[in-house]
Amino acid sequence: MAAVSTVKALQETVLRAAQPARFVTLANMLIPWISAAAVGLLGAGLIDALALSPPDYQQGETVRIMYIHVPSAWMGLFVYALVATLGGVGLVAGHPLAFAAARAAAPLGAAFTAVCLVTGSLWGKPMWGAWWVWDARLTSMLLLLFLYFGQIALSRAFDEHRRGDKAAAVLALVGCINLPVVKFSVDWWNTLHQPASVMKLGGPAIDASMLWPLLLMAGAFKLAFFALWLVRTRTEVVEARLRAAANRARSEAMR
Repeated sequence: MAAVSTVKALQETVLRAAQPARFVTLANMLIPWISAAAVGLLGAGLIDALALSPPDYQQGETVRIMYIHVPSAWMGLFVYALVATLGGVGLVAGHPLAFAAARAAAPLGAAFTAVCLVTGSLWGKPMWGAWWVWDARLTSMLLLLFLYFGQIALSRAFDEHRRGDKAAAVLALVGCINLPVVKFSVDWWNTLHQPASVMKLGGPAIDASMLWPLLLMAGAFKLAFFALWLVRTRTEVVEARLRAAANRARSEAMR
């Protein structure tokens, strides 16, 4: 009974926070704190990654690209899963805030994915001798970027925003098929890309002197995303309210 009561209380809290006016108030309160935490963690991560962590015995100083590349890849996958989840909630519950949050998150996820691909190319040139290879991991990550572009384009392709949101949500849900392909491509196929060294059974295969700055940067990227996501979602909510007010004013003027 206690567990059921806790779940109901949590649901009520989420529903209250999902009301546009309450969400804007909550976002205004959280954004400065999350932003400050992101900046602090990013500073600590950069110092640790660029100055304190050692060069790799094989890759040398090139290994430092990893501290941007890997967190960007993680965020690209995380944000896409979030966009698909929000789209699913919007389709099922019809809540406009879910669609607004998905619209706000998609460009951020695309940016993380693009950074992942660019830094991967910068690492690949000295390591593989080529800026790009049609490796399974790289190709599936590029497909993820195209899925983001499709989701963003569909959400803005219709004059009626709800139709665009629904079409984008369907595409995002279908595109989830690509997420396990990105994650397990290095295990399923013989690829140039190195296998997982952090998120693997048996624990990380990376030395602690490199693992900690990597985790600091991952945390900084995650907090930065949440801060920017709240800002963008708040903007989407405010714009939706302004559009609704303008539509009401036009309707009254036509009477």
